[in-house]
Amino acid sequence: MNKNVDADFIALPLAAVSDAAISTAKDAGASHVDVRIERTRNGLLSLRDARPETQSDETNAGLGVRVIVNGAWGFASSPEISVDVAKKLALTAVAMAKTSKPLSTELVSLVTEPVYANQTWVSEYEIDPFSVSDSEKKDRLADLSSRLLKSANVNHTSAHTMFVKEQKHYADSYGTSTTQQRVRIQTQIEAISIGDHGFESMRTLAQPAGFGWEWMGNSHWKWDDEIAELPSLLAEKVAAPSVEPGRYDLLVHPSNLWLTIHESIGHATELDRAIGYEANYAGTSFATPDKLNTLQYGSKLMNVTGDRATPHGLSTVGFDDEGVAAQRWDIIKDGVLVGYQLDRRIAARVNRDRSNGCAFADSPAHVPIQRMPNVSLQPNPKGPTYEEMVASMEDGIIIKGDKSWSIDMHGQLKDVAYQATTTDFWGSMKVVGGPSTYVLGGAFNCGKAQPGQIAAVSHGCPAAIFDKVNILNTVAEAGK
Repeated sequence: MNKNVDADFIALPLAAVSDAAISTAKDAGASHVDVRIERTRNGLLSLRDARPETQSDETNAGLGVRVIVNGAWGFASSPEISVDVAKKLALTAVAMAKTSKPLSTELVSLVTEPVYANQTWVSEYEIDPFSVSDSEKKDRLADLSSRLLKSANVNHTSAHTMFVKEQKHYADSYGTSTTQQRVRIQTQIEAISIGDHGFESMRTLAQPAGFGWEWMGNSHWKWDDEIAELPSLLAEKVAAPSVEPGRYDLLVHPSNLWLTIHESIGHATELDRAIGYEANYAGTSFATPDKLNTLQYGSKLMNVTGDRATPHGLSTVGFDDEGVAAQRWDIIKDGVLVGYQLDRRIAARVNRDRSNGCAFADSPAHVPIQRMPNVSLQPNPKGPTYEEMVASMEDGIIIKGDKSWSIDMHGQLKDVAYQATTTDFWGSMKVVGGPSTYVLGGAFNCGKAQPGQIAAVSHGCPAAIFDKVNILNTVAEAGK
């Protein structure tokens, strides 16, 4: 397992630059200063019908300085990383805070956090994807695609892989100094069928995760098995009937349930939304603070945690972008809302003692904001296996994958969508799968704020069965 931050990042004048920004801003009147030096490298490789289509390799780097002066924020950033630039940014950030002070409607304050001096953290991965040759990456995707193309059921294939290496140095005026490196990867292989039936496609269920190139072997995800099965599943989908609307029991696989968790729990328990401070993209939230410890979010089988520490999680870090150490906490316990996601500013605003480490900025040019941790539905320690859950279904639908395809007991169905209010849906959860059904899902591209920021986040969950959920036919609904 890799345990070292790249030498060329460590070789940057990290301490000298952050020290210069902090001392300059404090001398100019700042009561709080934090500095981020960041470098993020993004790689992309796409193939069409096993032949290369798109490739990119981009690196973004820079320096951001944030201050508080007389209870007002100030911020400045630059793509240049040097002591002189750091001093200029510090003075600009202080000037910005003084300029914005007359417009401020409240005094900014931050809850305290222990000091972490000279800490280093590296995510759990084995093979840096940027150390793997372009030809090796291409050959792996081409091999998987070619296997699909051998089937008469597959006319075309699409394959793409994205991989990211994110490096951050954080320092603040209290004495915390952290240097971190994390790697993540997302790969999807899609089989496409075109004919008299029109256009149908089906893709692999592999989730994005905090792995390196080892993810593309068969030890972490069974690529070979899934590729072998995909053509027959696609043929079933082509011939599948359209669903009859009504109420059905649903067995929702983790490859679909993670997204419902993201939208109905993850965003809803961001405390900045719940207090009305944030509304972009996902709106505010019904899970307001007056409902804490009383709102019955779902059935008593429902236990949801937040964390920034799950191995291979997309939101996993050692420390957040405000120098807060990674933690794990309850959000929903026995179906009741018991916790929120917090950064240091929002925690102070609602009189909490400590942030739970949910601050993140997607680049040095953006300020840290409250962002989603890994939000996960916990399995039932004594729950059934997936096979046992399938066998228990008498009249229901299995939802598997997040690309609009479903399977009932006798074959596939098309045009399926499930609909419910959040509390009704989670309240109908009558079976939660055991640990063997648990999968860590997630996404690279959760959006929030203005200007917009993007963050990667994981959601682990077991399979679960929901009682008599309303099912819509998406084609029929679109025609109304």
